[in-house]
Amino acid sequence: MSTPNGPASPPVTSDMQTDYTVGQDNIEGHLGPIGFDIHNRVFIISALASVVFIVLTLLFPERAGSIFQSIVAFSTGTLDWYFMIVVDLFILFCVALVVLPYGSVRLGGPDARPEHGYLSWFAMLFAAGIGIGLLFFGVLEPVYHANVSLPLSIASPFGEGGELNPAAIPEASALGIAGTYLHWGIHGWAVYVVMALALSIFTYNKGLPFSIRSAFFPILGERVWGWWGHVIDILAVFSTLFGLATTLGLGAQQATAGMNFVFGLDFSTTSQVVIILLVTAVALVSVWRGLEGGVKKLSEINMVMAVLFFFFVLFAGPTLVALNGFWAGLTTYVTDFVPLSAPFGRDDDAYRQAWTIFYWAWWISWAPFVGMFIARVSRGRTIREFVICVLLIPSLFIFIWMGVFGGIALDQLYADPAGSLVKEYVIDNYSPELSLFGMLNELPLTGLMSTLGIILALIFFVTSSDSGSLVIDTITAGGKIDAPRPQRMFWAMVEGLIAIVLLLGGGLSALQAGVTATAIPFSVVMLMMCYSIIKALNGELRHRPA
Repeated sequence: MSTPNGPASPPVTSDMQTDYTVGQDNIEGHLGPIGFDIHNRVFIISALASVVFIVLTLLFPERAGSIFQSIVAFSTGTLDWYFMIVVDLFILFCVALVVLPYGSVRLGGPDARPEHGYLSWFAMLFAAGIGIGLLFFGVLEPVYHANVSLPLSIASPFGEGGELNPAAIPEASALGIAGTYLHWGIHGWAVYVVMALALSIFTYNKGLPFSIRSAFFPILGERVWGWWGHVIDILAVFSTLFGLATTLGLGAQQATAGMNFVFGLDFSTTSQVVIILLVTAVALVSVWRGLEGGVKKLSEINMVMAVLFFFFVLFAGPTLVALNGFWAGLTTYVTDFVPLSAPFGRDDDAYRQAWTIFYWAWWISWAPFVGMFIARVSRGRTIREFVICVLLIPSLFIFIWMGVFGGIALDQLYADPAGSLVKEYVIDNYSPELSLFGMLNELPLTGLMSTLGIILALIFFVTSSDSGSLVIDTITAGGKIDAPRPQRMFWAMVEGLIAIVLLLGGGLSALQAGVTATAIPFSVVMLMMCYSIIKALNGELRHRPA
């Protein structure tokens, strides 16, 4: 049997219904009047709703900003416990898949083998799943958490009157870095694992279209090809759009701030809009070239540049201090993993609501995008190999990066609090987009490395946009991965426009609102996916040869 998206699948062994593929022709698109291969309802509703959102936000920016702020307040203040529990459940689910017999099931069937080597696979995971966050938050979070919002509310190194307390520095620094690891490590990647596994199993092992709705066949049966499935796919489209818009908005802020820092160029909302337009134009070229010719090559270039950038910072700065920051943060993260993950019984509500809940919503909103992308490049892996690698390899890379960058920034801060640009940008005059450049200012070749940082941010920007466009295109085309190029380019332009209107409609609070608003319903969708995965894997184990 062949799936509508191309790759051959093993014979369907249905243990839930008579046939997994009954009625799936209802979601196969057709060529529209301008050459779009659309799945009518999902594409049309998603496209029209996106256009309406863009127009209304541009017409009523103040009203939109007020609504965005209310959404953020409700999501982080009222539903904080819910987001914490949901993501913790995803981690427990991943652990169960590794230790139980399900781990031996191979994505694509017993004879399937990986289509990409480890290096290319890790490069694509790295570029699509991490993105601009490494550069934007790598200095910001460790410094902010260690001195302003400590995860476990211990004494700040800057005590009464702003006097530095050297005795508090080691513990505060370790907890600041550990808090950063919490937001960028295993928790987030567990969210991606759930989505990617659901798509891989039902596409490669069950022969269904490469679409979010396919994972709900065990629950909905043939109704998954009707309006229930349409709603699921539309939710996935908007979750992806707003998750990407947040990333694009942060990337535009950092790139513009870097250009102001290095070249003295204008740093304004207008400049950020121009950056988004220019990068979207580059992303259109990458989207036109497709996965192999565009996204994969950019991902590999991105990884090489990021590694070179990292090693310069490591060896140009105090190397032993940087490595000690990584190790101290990792040790604290492991020992305090349970209290950091706990939804109740902590006295740091402000920290959890302002930071952790936004991150959990952001990871969930990115899940359709990154999950589908990971699934596309992970055929042939066993579930045990897949879960362990996706959870640990990117997390370890992030820990090393943020531990080194955070350790150097904290060392600069405590060595010279009065003259530290890191202190000015993170603590005194909160300017998160400048935090990286404040740290680079104390290292050799400041101008050159700051310029490289800007270029790296822009490439991250492009890889997020083009990868996301391919994913949204797949959803709205009924699971096909070979839809016409103009259709991919349409979604790349929509992503850029949504990022622009969110910036105009309220800046960071608007970006956060878009993420949390879509993450609330989609988190329920992902919890149901866990049940579907287990149901499908039970069938795989029952029907495979002894």
